[in-house]
Amino acid sequence: MGSVPADGDKPHAVCLPFPAQGHVTPMLKLAKILHRRGFHITFVNTEFNHRRLLRSRGAAALDGLPGFRFAAIPDGLPPSDADATQDVPPLCRSTRETCLPHFARLLADLNANASPGAAPRVTCVVGDDVMSFALDAARELGVPCALFWTASACGYMGYRHYRTFLDKGIFPLKDEQLTNGFLDTTVDWAPGMSKHLRLKDFPSFFRSTDPDEFMFHFALHVTERMAEADALILNTFDELEQEALDAVRAILPPAVTIHTIGPLAFLAEQVVPEGGPLDALGSNLWKEDSSCFGWLDGKAPRSVVFVNFGSVTVMTNEELVEFAWGLANSGHDFLWIIRPDLINGDSAVLPPEFLEAVQGRGLLASWCPQEAVLRHEAVGVFLTHSGWNSTMESLCGGVPMLCWPFFAEQQTNRRYSCTEWGVAMEIDDDVRRDAVESKIREAMGGDRGREMRRRAEEWKDVGLRLTRPGGRAHANLDALIADVLLPGGKARKLS
Repeated sequence: MGSVPADGDKPHAVCLPFPAQGHVTPMLKLAKILHRRGFHITFVNTEFNHRRLLRSRGAAALDGLPGFRFAAIPDGLPPSDADATQDVPPLCRSTRETCLPHFARLLADLNANASPGAAPRVTCVVGDDVMSFALDAARELGVPCALFWTASACGYMGYRHYRTFLDKGIFPLKDEQLTNGFLDTTVDWAPGMSKHLRLKDFPSFFRSTDPDEFMFHFALHVTERMAEADALILNTFDELEQEALDAVRAILPPAVTIHTIGPLAFLAEQVVPEGGPLDALGSNLWKEDSSCFGWLDGKAPRSVVFVNFGSVTVMTNEELVEFAWGLANSGHDFLWIIRPDLINGDSAVLPPEFLEAVQGRGLLASWCPQEAVLRHEAVGVFLTHSGWNSTMESLCGGVPMLCWPFFAEQQTNRRYSCTEWGVAMEIDDDVRRDAVESKIREAMGGDRGREMRRRAEEWKDVGLRLTRPGGRAHANLDALIADVLLPGGKARKLS
């Protein structure tokens, strides 16, 4: 790859994630990879998340490294020091309406303070597609902008079909359609999508009777703006999502180059030295509890159910209790992550009888290094909300899934995991302890569970092959850097 230039001569990528855990984590992995490939990095959090990271990871967590700096911009919401996930619709509205001038000013300041031998001028922007105003700021500066879609390709296509939902009169829904089984209608007419999809498997923001539903129109807006980017980056691989990726390529202009660099976790492990200072830069917004590894070490291989509903899911306490008794009655050991803000508007309250019943075989924690947990040999199945990071991390661990999605494209990921990739089973939205118990038993010890495990291991092997030196993920990364992110790259490509 050649020698790394002096810092003042390096290309300078400004990385802007959407300010939620599931977006910050993959963007930080990508930023580390680019840093290892010779880029000066400025990683931009919101001020709210900047404070949370300092609380969760310590006062020095955002000091950065030579050539890797952190910056922060306001998110436009009222000041808060709550240690909780921000409500997604107001956050999306505020970032779209207020963040562009702050981000543009940051880019201008970075250039104004650039100096030879120190921080170089900004040469490219890597923005989260949900922060699509990054396109406007990059154009104003005259540098290329690659957009990173941190979710699945099938999820992206699901949002793009919102336009068809409008044209066909599916959106907005009628009141009765929310409850009369209409959402179970099979959708076999959507290009690029599985023929096994039902309406309820499309990203959830269309489930509204309000024609002005903000999240429906916001999702359509940011996904359609992809056509203005210089490149699209995806944490996936063609073998996993071939049909969806072909559809993405068909609807975007040829000038938008598409780069699948997944599984990103495997690629980062190949590029970023393990245990080094760059590897140590973390993104968890909650303080991690690593004591669970000592507990897992004492368990037999594939004997533990790992339960984590991600960083955004909220549920009622009644739903929590149904999951609790399903876990208890399954007879299996389990590690359950219960965030402080998991219960909608309240604290989680588990029955004392449950805690007594699972003593010695159940461990509760508030947050953990999920990626490492899913690689632990004791984990036999993952009860998940089907967020894309969780889905990919489960495949990288060769771990089958039980899926209970919350919102957005998680419903789409669940359906693909079950019907296309063969690695998961669904848990009904209306969660019941008997169903949870039976699904856990089947996933951990039944014929279907064994087949799901076999398929998950196969996908893991494919991901490893693609991200080894010389694999396609490296080639796609090379093309992204040479043709788009390096100064003059896009001009060379278009000339």
